[in-house]
Amino acid sequence: MTTPSEPLRVLFCIGINQNFFDLPKSEIGSVWTAFSGMMTEMARMQGVHVIGNMDDDSHMVGPSTGWPWTCYILADVDTQETVKAACNLFRTTMIGEHALWHYATVEARIGRALVIRDDVAPAG
Repeated sequence: MTTPSEPLRVLFCIGINQNFFDLPKSEIGSVWTAFSGMMTEMARMQGVHVIGNMDDDSHMVGPSTGWPWTCYILADVDTQETVKAACNLFRTTMIGEHALWHYATVEARIGRALVIRDDVAPAG
């Protein structure tokens, strides 16, 4: 069980939607620049410790609106309010007249680090 002093282990599951793929190639750079900025801002948020990320656009081509997602960010986050604020970056990161959520979606899965509890005796 997570105690107030333990961070939440959060998997930010990110999908790239059809609006991105409808853009002419000459316009996708601005989306990637904004996406990179969003990732940097998330990593700099107080209460967020990014452990790593994974991108699977080599084996998955086209939009993803659910599992398997296009990319993932794994982070330890202090509170659910901070998770909410991190997800809100998709609403506040702008690309021209559109927010990032016009091109990408995010779903945060919240859990805890998997550890064997002290009260569990090993077999044998």
